[in-house]
Amino acid sequence: MPNRGRRVRVEVLGTLCGEAAGVSVLPSASKPRQILALLALNAQHIVPVPVLMEELWGAGPPRSAPTTLQTYILQLRRRLRAAIPETTGVWDKNVLVTRHGGYLLDADPADVDALEFDRLTCAGHTAFEVGDMAAASGSLTAALELWRGPALADVPHGRHLGIEVTRLQESRLGALERRIGADVRLGRHREVLGELCALCERHPLHESLRALQMLAYCADGRSSDALIAYKRLRETLIEELGLEPSPRIQRLHQAILRGEEAMEVWSGSCRPGGAGVLTG
Repeated sequence: MPNRGRRVRVEVLGTLCGEAAGVSVLPSASKPRQILALLALNAQHIVPVPVLMEELWGAGPPRSAPTTLQTYILQLRRRLRAAIPETTGVWDKNVLVTRHGGYLLDADPADVDALEFDRLTCAGHTAFEVGDMAAASGSLTAALELWRGPALADVPHGRHLGIEVTRLQESRLGALERRIGADVRLGRHREVLGELCALCERHPLHESLRALQMLAYCADGRSSDALIAYKRLRETLIEELGLEPSPRIQRLHQAILRGEEAMEVWSGSCRPGGAGVLTG
């Protein structure tokens, strides 16, 4: 069970931050920072020693690696010991716990921003799937507000942190896309158009973002701009990949040309049994 007599908070969605009982426990050296980040991302779960060693030294760690790893763990514990008041009755070994074959950070998942982001994102996607766009937008907005910059911007990435950073970045983009999709369906197309234009410039091959931009333009009575957006997507795909846009976005394009209700066509082609998968 988690220790409730202390509060350890670690933030990775930006530069790394770590504190216990309101006092910073963030080490200055890079390898202890990697350890803290990896333990936080797996809070309340054992991280095996071989995983930590691979993160720090790759596939060929030096013979001194086990001893050096223990030294880094001791350094982190000293910082915890200095931060947590003795009156709590909680010791550093109760927070950074040794388990058979590995180590565990006993932090509440709600106090690790990446884990809280995962929870809120999951809630947002679930609300979207059942058609509760207001709840979806609210949960996904709260999730995205946890980000302060690129994940672990000031921490070296070994294999395992690299995987986590990639996962988080993809999840962030998916949450952003879904949140905008919910907002468009809530009639907030004017509010999100500027954001969509910037995202489409940043991700010129991302079809779902371009489709949302087209839908927002149509909702704002700007069908000609929606057609221009499609033309830019098609030109970029052909030039960069030698591919035509996917059938579902081609159907959206044709619907706009025919003056049909774009949102109904897009949503209809993405329902179960339809020809696409709704991601936006």
